[in-house]
Amino acid sequence: MTDSPIRVLLVDDHSMLRAGFRTILGTQPDIEIVGEAATGADAVAQATALRPDVITMDVQMPDMDGIEATRRIVADPDITAAIAIVTTFDRDDYLYQALDAGASGFLLKNAGPEDLIAAVRALAAGDGMLAPEVTRRVLARFAGSAPAAASTPSAAPSAVTASASAAAPAAPRTAPPVITVPGLAEPFTEREAEVLTLLADARSNAEIAAALFIGEATVKTHVSRILQKLGARDRVQAVVLAHRLGLA
Repeated sequence: MTDSPIRVLLVDDHSMLRAGFRTILGTQPDIEIVGEAATGADAVAQATALRPDVITMDVQMPDMDGIEATRRIVADPDITAAIAIVTTFDRDDYLYQALDAGASGFLLKNAGPEDLIAAVRALAAGDGMLAPEVTRRVLARFAGSAPAAASTPSAAPSAVTASASAAAPAAPRTAPPVITVPGLAEPFTEREAEVLTLLADARSNAEIAAALFIGEATVKTHVSRILQKLGARDRVQAVVLAHRLGLA
């Protein structure tokens, strides 16, 4: 993050909840509340006008629900805000629809103030925010809809198209092996595939670094490359796309 405060738009049809969120987040020197909205349509308008960094989005609202508002905001290339769905209801359909619409996080309204603050900071940093148990539950559903032709990067080489396998057996390896995935223009290196697999298991950068015996800065570089190759907005979207492609 830069020295500039994180610009947050609060979206909820209950004014008391918005006031509570404003009180919690407004106490943080690195967070600025730039606007509020009480409907999904107003959220889209405010996101367009204010260009916030993070949006906390309720689901059940009049006029337009938070899922549709999220979908419209994410579809606008001029809006780069990360969206956290914040709802009272721990429902799988909300989780699936929110991620499919492009949300970067999912938080229940009974979470503690520290969880809300951490979620805003995580989304602003491009990390996404899902508890590990929620991540596994949601991604299990996406894994079930993955294309049959693809497989995990850690599977046998026959499950994916590895460019290294096309070379003659006696030829020296002059470049890192790559893994070509149908649907992606640019292949993954083996290391990137390993990092993506650990991302899909809800590992943090520190945990990935420890598992692969590399530095956290190196992990961040790999994650950035993975996001770029997948065309993903953040880590959560990268994992969802990875499951859809059969990579995790």
